[in-house]
Amino acid sequence: MDFSLTEEHVMAQQMVQNFTSKEILPVIKEYDRKQETIPYALSRMGELGILGICLPVRYGGQGMDFITLGLVCEELEAADTSLRVAMSVHVGLCALTLFQWGTEEQKQKYLVPLANGTKLGCGVFTEPGMGSDVSSIRTTAKREGDSYIFNGEKMWISLASKADFGMVTVRTDPNVSKSSSGLSSFIVDLKSPGITRGDIHGKLGVRAGSTGWINFLDVRVPVENRIGAEGEGFKITMSAFDHGRYTVASGAAGIIRAALSASIRYARERTAFGKPIASHQLIQEKIARMSQDYEISRLLYLKAGWLKNQGKRNTRETSFAKKYATEASFRAADDAIQIHGAYGYSDEYDVERYLRNARGAVIYEGSSEIQILIQAGYALGERTEKPLRCEMPPYDQTIWQTEV
Repeated sequence: MDFSLTEEHVMAQQMVQNFTSKEILPVIKEYDRKQETIPYALSRMGELGILGICLPVRYGGQGMDFITLGLVCEELEAADTSLRVAMSVHVGLCALTLFQWGTEEQKQKYLVPLANGTKLGCGVFTEPGMGSDVSSIRTTAKREGDSYIFNGEKMWISLASKADFGMVTVRTDPNVSKSSSGLSSFIVDLKSPGITRGDIHGKLGVRAGSTGWINFLDVRVPVENRIGAEGEGFKITMSAFDHGRYTVASGAAGIIRAALSASIRYARERTAFGKPIASHQLIQEKIARMSQDYEISRLLYLKAGWLKNQGKRNTRETSFAKKYATEASFRAADDAIQIHGAYGYSDEYDVERYLRNARGAVIYEGSSEIQILIQAGYALGERTEKPLRCEMPPYDQTIWQTEV
């Protein structure tokens, strides 16, 4: 394992830093207060190649590795969580899952526009009352000739009102009402007749991001849009979560870093009892904890990214990274507010937005409680890595960056 960054890694980081510093940070408070998405943010991410950063060039991507994906997510979330969320659902839940499980025809039709940023994708899994229990999905897909007819409702879907395509998991076996064996996955055009969707307002955090609902009423989806075989939907969804959780973990490191930087800056400027508060030991304790948590979170996601580059399953390692980094990011943002005192409680300073944004990541893409169950399962030997029919291939720069 070599965690030193390549020239490509550094260039990708700098590119995202330039983008966020010039085009996002000057306006993010305004849009967070209005609870609206920055209108040009996603299109600019597409133009810059961010939305296809780790997808092969032959499919319209930039051909970079999964370490680069993690670094990019860290930089995006250091600016605002809404940007990283877009990466999680567009790249993690949708594009990478399609790359792993889709046919060549499906990749040419759907992955290419996702990778080159001309179309947006999302993951469409969660339902009202479902939470983390994927096996209880109730949205149905009934086979009729060369199509499936979708009926049901999905909730808490990031980019629900913005995405062009969705990676959707539904129940295709009507005889199995609550079982993972009756699920199947599809890539669905979200502008199809019978689909209605909208945004959820009043969220605690990620207010500059799109989160919403999608309803399916007799929506006809062609058989050729099914990803994998009937009954493979649960495995495909779990693969999607592995990709998505990696982006959540690496993004959370960005919040820790941002909270640490803001706290150091403020602690050096603010004086109390005749000296900068940075010289007080209890302030130093909080800053030291943030610094430690950042280094641990970064190492955890880099290890998961290294495993992804090797084409090795990383469910356990990604779970470690996701749980630790998201909980640490919330703790870091809370400490940052304490350091800022009364000012940290207002949106004059970014740290209150960090706290609101960090809270959601402890829940979505598998709550901390789900991660505990995953980790305990591995530790007790009750959970093992069973071979998948479609494993992610190892990253090979000569292949990933070749057009044909």
